[in-house]
Amino acid sequence: MTIRTAVDDDASTIAAIWEAGWRDAHLGNVPDALARVRTTATFVTRARASIPATLVATSDGVVVGFVMVDHDELAQIYVDARHRGSGVAAVLLDAAEHVIAASGYPSAWLAVIAPNERARRFYQRNGWLDDGDFVYRAATQDGAVDVPSRRYTKQVWTDS
Repeated sequence: MTIRTAVDDDASTIAAIWEAGWRDAHLGNVPDALARVRTTATFVTRARASIPATLVATSDGVVVGFVMVDHDELAQIYVDARHRGSGVAAVLLDAAEHVIAASGYPSAWLAVIAPNERARRFYQRNGWLDDGDFVYRAATQDGAVDVPSRRYTKQVWTDS
């Protein structure tokens, strides 16, 4: 497996992995207003726009997962269903933590919907702390949608 910076040609694969993973974890667990606007086209548009902030994991030259970083936020992390449980997500998570630390942020944060127990266990196994309930304002083309979530944080950099 290789981790590299995403390129424009990766956008459609990133979008497909993102949409499938998002639907697996979010449908029935987020407000209907958000589910309605998360169409295939929006995943493609968002993937293209996020290429500069995206790292991909490849196996035999094929993108099998990705992570997006927005300043100190781990904004998105998804792995193709055929590669879940293989260690790809942990490698992507570590890479994102390094990007955030290298950008000068001492800690990172992410949002996860409370019903996503699999993701929550994964973050906790990897040293992330559950800081409790908060409302994530998910951006959409129609304005923000409030999504009840859990906020996780991790110290990624120290000066010692």
